[in-house]
Amino acid sequence: MKNGFVLSPIVFSGRALIWNYQWRALVAFGAFCAVASAVYLMNDVIDREADRRHPRKASRPVAAGLISPSAALVGASLIGAGGLAAGAIAGPDVAVVLLAYLGLNVLYGTWLKNVVIVDVFSIAAFFILRLVAGAAAVDVQPSIWLLLCGGLLALYLGFAKRRHELVLLGGESKGHRAVLASYSTPFLDQLSVVLLSVTVVSYIMYTLESDTARSVGSQALSYSTAFVLYGVLRYLWLVHRNEGGNPTETLLTDRALLAAVALWGAYCGAVIYLAR
Repeated sequence: MKNGFVLSPIVFSGRALIWNYQWRALVAFGAFCAVASAVYLMNDVIDREADRRHPRKASRPVAAGLISPSAALVGASLIGAGGLAAGAIAGPDVAVVLLAYLGLNVLYGTWLKNVVIVDVFSIAAFFILRLVAGAAAVDVQPSIWLLLCGGLLALYLGFAKRRHELVLLGGESKGHRAVLASYSTPFLDQLSVVLLSVTVVSYIMYTLESDTARSVGSQALSYSTAFVLYGVLRYLWLVHRNEGGNPTETLLTDRALLAAVALWGAYCGAVIYLAR
């Protein structure tokens, strides 16, 4: 689900119907899936003791003892190497972005995840790298507004997830994730309000000022803001009901949120491609 960000540039650039770009975007998507899987395996080995103290993460294969740490690391190496090779096929720039993604994840797993605020900024950087890789695969310059929207949305979701963990785990939160000791619920609520606001404003600017918006030839794309605004507000509501921890799980289990995303995608696709 997260790697869907890799496919955003081909859709919003108007090149989704061109085969030469289709296969490169799909290969880049597959490469990111492989490399991200390798990262998850690596992190599951590093975090296996902390995961055992989490009500959900305790069932992960490494934490539950179903897969040995050594086997997980071997698998991570093989999958990661395959992902990098696929990235090189999609384009040399894609492979460079994948290497940057791997390097940043190593820093995150060993250091940055314990630095307050920087931990979530690192997560946002992962999503920006996905957008950059997708743009490189289809040979387009990513709009600064698209990068801002993706990064700010990732920050918003990341801090909302920290809030959920803090409330869910209570006094045991520090044992699962040390950085949670540096956060408080009121502080995270304030961050959510700020990030929600600037995310929506950035999206509005994207629908008005980007090359994609200009190619449409009207302000029709800006009307999709209604779906975006409903989606982020719905997610915020779910977080405050302690139902919105993992963004991917929330998207797949909440029908109203899933409907908003589907309608947003259908509307944007119709506006972008019917205008051409």
